[in-house]
Parts: sequence; C-alpha cells; structure tokens
Amino acid sequence: MFAYYLDLAIRSLKRNKLLTVLMVLAIAIGIGASMTTLTVMHLLSGDPLPGKSAQLFYAQVDGDPTAHGGTHREPPDMMDYRSALDLWRAQRAGRQALIADSPVKVSAPGADRPPLMLTMLSTTAAFFPMFDVPFEYGNAWTPADEANRARVAVISSDLNDKLFDGRNSVGKTLRVRQSDVRIVGVLKPWRPSPVFYNVVGGRFANGDTADYYGKSEDVFLPFFTGLEINDGHFQQFNCWGQPPQPGHLENAPCDWVGFWVELDSPAEVASYRTFLDSYAQQQKTLGRIVYAETRLRDLMGWLDYNLVIPKNVKLQTWLAFAFLAICLFNMVGLLLAKFLRRAGEIGVRRALGASRRAVFAQCLTEAGLVGLIGGAAGWLLTLVGLWLVRRQQTPYSDLVHMDVSMFVVTFVLAVVVSLLAGALPALRASRIAPALQLKTL
Repeated sequence: MFAYYLDLAIRSLKRNKLLTVLMVLAIAIGIGASMTTLTVMHLLSGDPLPGKSAQLFYAQVDGDPTAHGGTHREPPDMMDYRSALDLWRAQRAGRQALIADSPVKVSAPGADRPPLMLTMLSTTAAFFPMFDVPFEYGNAWTPADEANRARVAVISSDLNDKLFDGRNSVGKTLRVRQSDVRIVGVLKPWRPSPVFYNVVGGRFANGDTADYYGKSEDVFLPFFTGLEINDGHFQQFNCWGQPPQPGHLENAPCDWVGFWVELDSPAEVASYRTFLDSYAQQQKTLGRIVYAETRLRDLMGWLDYNLVIPKNVKLQTWLAFAFLAICLFNMVGLLLAKFLRRAGEIGVRRALGASRRAVFAQCLTEAGLVGLIGGAAGWLLTLVGLWLVRRQQTPYSDLVHMDVSMFVVTFVLAVVVSLLAGALPALRASRIAPALQLKTL
C-alpha cells in the first residue's frame, strides 16, 4: 500500500512543479539554516574527552585570608600557590596535575627563523596521561625530571612543523626566553574542544567565551622549570593584595594555579571530597584562610559551570529554529492549498471506497516525500553554511564540520517537520465530503 501511496505522491508532485519547488525550497532553507547552527552548537557542546571526562575533577579552595563580606558562595576558579602545592604534594589522587599558562618567546638555536611569541603551559608530568595527550615522537618528562627541575620540554605538532619542518626533533634544543631546554616529546596534532583544562572565569565573560575554543599551548614545561624560566610573566586570576613583583606569583596573595585530579570510582571521589574539605577546615583553623567551602566538579560539570558555549552561538541557534518554524507555517499553507485544489479527485476516491484513513495516509506520504527531497537540498545548504562558518575569523572555525550523526539528524528533522506541516492539511483533505464534490464535477 505504501508503494501505491508513494506512486500517487510522485505523480501529484510532478503535476504542479512550481508548487512542489516552492515547498521543497521552504523546507530546504529552513533545514539548512537550522542545521548549520545546530551543527556548530553540537560541536561546541560535545564532551572533549568521551569515556574519561567522568573521572576528571577540578578542585577549588579559597585561599583568601580576608573576609569578603556578604554571603560566601563559591571558591575562586583558581587556587593560590600554597594551597595548590599542598594538595598536589599530598598525592591523594591517582593522578593530579598543576597548570599555569603564560606568554613566552621561543626560538630554535641555529635555525634561520625569527623568534615566536607563544603560550607556554607549566604543568606536572601526569598532565599528559590524565588528558590522553597523543605523542608523535618521544614522551613526556619523568617525575624525576620534575623533581630536579630539569630543562626539558614537550612541543606541539604545529611548533615542530614551524621550527623543524615536521621532523623528529626529540633531543634538539629549544630556546625559551634566555634558557635552552631539551625537547623530549612532540605531540601529534591535538585539538581539544574547548581547551577544557584551562577554562576559568566563564561566569564573568558575559557569554564571550569563543576563546575557550582556541588552540592549545605550543610549549609544555615541567611546572617548577616553567616558573623559573618564565618568572615575571605569569598572570593572576584574582588577588586580595598587591603582588610584590608583577608576574612573580609564587607566594603572592593571588589565585593563579589550576589543579586537576583523576579519580576512578565514586568511592575515590567521596574520599577526595572529604580530604579537600578537611584540608580547607584545617587551614581555616590555622588562620591561613577564612572560608572552608570547597568544590570538586567533574569535567563536564566544570564546563557547564563556566558557561563555555558562546552566547552568540546560542542566539543564532534560537533564531535559526524560529526561521524553521516560519518555513513550517508557510509549508502548511502551501500543502493546504494543494490538497484542497484536489478536492474533486479526493471526492471521487472517497466515493469509490477509499477511507478517510487512506486519504490521510496518502496526503501524509506526499508531505513526507517533500520533506525527504527538502532534506537533501537542506543538507547541501548546510554544507554551504558550514563552509561560510569556516571562513569566519573565530577561534573555533577550523573545528566546524558535519559528522555522521548530524547528517542523519538533517534528514530526520526534514521529514519530521514535513509530516508536522502536512498533518493539518491531510486531516482537512480526509474530511472532504464526497457527495458535495461529485455534484460539482
């Protein structure tokens, strides 16, 4: 029976080609606009570490020794140096990483290339296995390198291409400011979206969070080595006093260090949360800090807390779906006009024994076919829309592409929208009185 309805739908669409083209265009434009923005939203809101994000937690302790006034609700997004080191040295988690980024000048001694201004991440050795960072050549530094403040570094694939033409540069020397460090590892192309481990302050960005989707750092140094080499160039998240020396933040009255832990089970999470609370309460008892509230959010919870999806992307998505709704209403009008113009034909079918259900199914099949064709055209328009997004100067433009799941959603959405648009016209057509129509023939 479906084949029969499909044959009737194809004949009907061929009979009035102009109306068919208008209906397909209405669906295609609406689907193209909505799927372009929905695809961008899908890419920006996805899990940056699927399968592992539930084991990664960001710890927060308020190291401020002064009372803020009012109700204290949340610790700051980063920690002071002493709190972060106390927690790291306690080694209460399976893996844990300190992070602090800073701008730095980098060059390759002996290479005929100008120095580059890049971002350096000072971190601990566990950073790489914790966040599944892939290596092309070599490995991360060892805990012994970290303890000895060895002059070693890991560099990104991009920097390796720029300075060493993509060849294996392990063992070569990199000049970071005025210090030479030995390269021990080169990363494969790595593009976390967003750069989740370094997301802070999103609640205060007023929706301007596109920079979270920029590229990750090009130079990675052991935490204490980085502090020594790039001393004076670190930036604070917030301070409760004036740093004695700008950019030199060790023991300064500032929050500027991020701290991540990897916890593999709910029992480990509960145990670490208890440890974190105990540490804060102990420091409060000692009089070093005022507030004992702590937080331990998992990776996705931390991204949600920081409202990482840019406000303009959310707005564009809402506007695109409003436009799709307008296209849907236009299609309702076009289908209603089309079906009612065939009132005589439908009256004859009803007089020959076709039930209301059969007429309704026939009309709905025709609407679904329009949706399928409109979905194909909408998919092409979506590809054009994504190409235009990639040409924009936004930090996440190079990430934009259509994956298989969004390809399927494009056609499902087109057909569902068409069936919704065709339901009312099909219902009206199925209720046409056959006797009245036969009298007019």
